[in-house]
Parts: sequence; C-alpha cells; structure tokens
Amino acid sequence: MNESISAEFPFELKRLSVADAEMAFIDVGEGDPIVFLHGNPTSSYLWRNVIPHVQSLGRCLAPDLIGMGHSSVSPTYCYRFSDHAKYLDSWFEQLSLRKKVILVVHDWGAALGFDWAARFPASVEGIVYMEAMVRPRMWTDMPPERQAVFKRLRGSDGIKMVLEDNFFVEKMLFEHGVIRNLSDEEKDIYRRPFKEPGVSRLPTLLWPREIVFDGEPPDVYARVKRYSDWLSTSLDVPKLFINAEEGHGTAGAAREFCRTWPNQKEISLKARHYVPEDCPHEIGEALAEFVRTIRN
Repeated sequence: MNESISAEFPFELKRLSVADAEMAFIDVGEGDPIVFLHGNPTSSYLWRNVIPHVQSLGRCLAPDLIGMGHSSVSPTYCYRFSDHAKYLDSWFEQLSLRKKVILVVHDWGAALGFDWAARFPASVEGIVYMEAMVRPRMWTDMPPERQAVFKRLRGSDGIKMVLEDNFFVEKMLFEHGVIRNLSDEEKDIYRRPFKEPGVSRLPTLLWPREIVFDGEPPDVYARVKRYSDWLSTSLDVPKLFINAEEGHGTAGAAREFCRTWPNQKEISLKARHYVPEDCPHEIGEALAEFVRTIRN
C-alpha cells in the first residue's frame, strides 16, 4: 500500500465532562458506533489515518484518556486502571453508547476496551485489537532485558525515567515503538501533553505500574483475568486480531493464547508496538472490511 502517512489531524475535538474531569474526543460520521481507544503514551491522534477509512460506515468516536491528549488532568491525580475505567464508563454512558458498539483498541486502550466489553457484553458488536494485554502476565513472559526496564519503571528509578526524562514518549514511542521515523510535527503533537517535567507525565508512569505481573496489582489482575476468560468464550462476538510482526504487546505465548479465541480472524502487519503509526491504511482497510461484513 503506497498511501502516505499524514501528520495532519483532520478532526475537531468535542469535550464532555466526566466526573471531576473533562474528556476530549473525536466524533465523526453517523450510524452505529465504532469506538477507538488508545494507550500509553498516545492519544486519539494515533487513529488520525485509520478513521477516514471507516467514517462513512458508522459513527467514529475516539476519546483522549484523562491526563492524555487534549483531555484535562485528573484534579486528584487518579490515573490507575480503575480510574480510567470509571472515566470511560461515564463517557460511554453520557453518549448512550450501549448497543452495536465495535471496539478498535490498542495497548492500554485494549485492556480498557476488553474490560468494558466483558462488563457490557450485550453492547458489543465486534472487537478489533492489536498489541494488547490479552491475559495476566508473568515476569518470565518477558526477555530479561525488558524485565529489567519494567522493574525499574515500577521502582524508584521510574520517577526519574518518566517524570524527568519522559521515557515513554522519547524512548518507548519514538525510539523503539515505530519502524518508520516520525516527523517533527508528529513528535511535537505526542510531546505536547507531557511537555512539562513532573506531574503532567504521571499518567505515563502509572500505566506500566498497572501491568499485571505474577498477580500484581491484585485488583488489575482480577479485571484482566475476568475479561480474558470472557474473551476465551465469546462465541457471539466477531473479532479481528491485528498481529504486529515486530511488536511486543501480544507476542510469544500471549499471541498463541489469543489465537485460540473463538469467532476470530487475523492479519499480520510489519509493525512495531504502535501499529497505527506504521500501518494505518492497512488497519483501515481491514477494519472497513470487518465492519462491512458484520453490518451487512
């Protein structure tokens, strides 16, 4: 596919009060909803080249998680998984997104989307996912060098790595997360919410501390186990697994595990972790076919 990958964000963002914060989101197109959920440290900007492929096929919505993108910060610095889930629940509820929802999810957006789907299964028409936490993890699932990085992030070293050095933006996204070289314009947009060292970067520090390893944190483990069990038996929910050939979010044993999920198709793309930055048009075309198949 030879389509260019644009830095332009061709959408106007809407805003909605959710609990004690305000969520910014894309809302284009008409019809049954297609909801796009991003992860760490991105925003709805991740989907800018994907959504145009399907905005004629439904109402496309993509929120910025609280403390990220153009959404407001949490006034009480509440950025745990459960906090993001509560904010998203309010967003779904206020927008009456309660039937025929197709979820398109990546990274922590996948975990949040899976969690929502497992709690509201009657609302879900289909799920498209990539680089996702598909089940609780063990430290031994990771190669030793990645283990070392994530253990540092969960300890005192993580404060300097993230709050001072902006590790998730500068290293995980820009240096290691995309095969192609992001433009200066793209980098500036991803840096914007986290430009100031300190608390502005707190959401990107708390996310890696929520990853379930060896049963910890226990509350997140319970939610991931629940949605993983549900997805393993979700016969009536069509799924599309987008496999990133050079990714790490759904690799190795996790990849083989989610390949056992029922009612699922799979495509593989030459991409690293931030798949929509490497292959947005391939995702968009596969998503359009998925939506047409389900809704026709």
